[in-house]
Amino acid sequence: MSVQQNNYDPSAVGVKGSIFGLPFGEEDSKIVIVPVPWDATVSYAAGTADGPQAILDASTQLDLEVVGKDAPWKQGIWMEPIDRDTRAKSQKLRLSVEPYIEALEAGEEYPNAKEVISAIDEGTTAIKSQLKRKILGYLNKGKVVGLLGGDHSTSLGYLEALSEKHEDFGILQIDAHMDLRRAYEGFEHSHASIMYNVLKLSSISKLVQVGIRDFCEEEVSVTKSDSRVAVYFDQELKWQQFEGTTWQFLCNEIVAQLPDKVYVSFDIDGLQPSLCPGTGTPVPGGLSFEESVYLINQVKSSGREIIGFDLCEIAPQAKDKEWNANVGARVLYALCGVV
Repeated sequence: MSVQQNNYDPSAVGVKGSIFGLPFGEEDSKIVIVPVPWDATVSYAAGTADGPQAILDASTQLDLEVVGKDAPWKQGIWMEPIDRDTRAKSQKLRLSVEPYIEALEAGEEYPNAKEVISAIDEGTTAIKSQLKRKILGYLNKGKVVGLLGGDHSTSLGYLEALSEKHEDFGILQIDAHMDLRRAYEGFEHSHASIMYNVLKLSSISKLVQVGIRDFCEEEVSVTKSDSRVAVYFDQELKWQQFEGTTWQFLCNEIVAQLPDKVYVSFDIDGLQPSLCPGTGTPVPGGLSFEESVYLINQVKSSGREIIGFDLCEIAPQAKDKEWNANVGARVLYALCGVV
């Protein structure tokens, strides 16, 4: 144990610079957080590339004890330094994308559309490959990885890495959106296409989507044609609760759909917009913070193994910057507590 760890007081003021103010490094941490400051394909409001830094800054404000079990920090949690080159590449691509998206929304032709799409696909393919290599390195060291976006497209490289380590696993997706569009806006690795791309991986035996409340015809057709996909629409979940069904009963039904190994993909817009007003595509409805934490804990309580997770789409915008990051940091800590 290092001198820093010997002197660590979890009840003292959190010291900024490390995730949750913890004294760990890579070697003495079970959980490695990989920040990905990338939002090149965001289709509505940008800003998720700044999510990792905002969460890092807010994370030291958390008190670290939890009800009824050992505090997650004791496993050792370490976050990589944020890659400024990745942030710069995302920002450069984002600037080229915005006029193209504005033209699409205006119903107009964009003269350089092919060049923009090609540049974005090249950039997202590169970041996917980079993350896959990096995360495989951590997995080979026995680490559990949490990916911190950035937009939701960033998860694909991680899931490809897990597919090389596990022959069969499922995904619990907490999200307002299905993300099952094929090459949305022409981008192969769009944030709105992440789960469409994930379903190409043969090791994915189940995709269980919870909190869905914004979707299109194309996405519904995917759910009807692929028996691996189970969708729990937010409206149906709420109406069942209005009529007396407990959240415990519904969570047990959701968890029963999942195989023994589970990856949790947590898009912050799966929560109520009051908890994440800065996210790129907020939608009325959604889960409360405690509903989401209860659900992921029910996965763990069932005896299933949570093999990894991502947390995406936190956008620390304007006056709600601190609130978005505050909620995001608490979701991240809860996810660390169930691996």
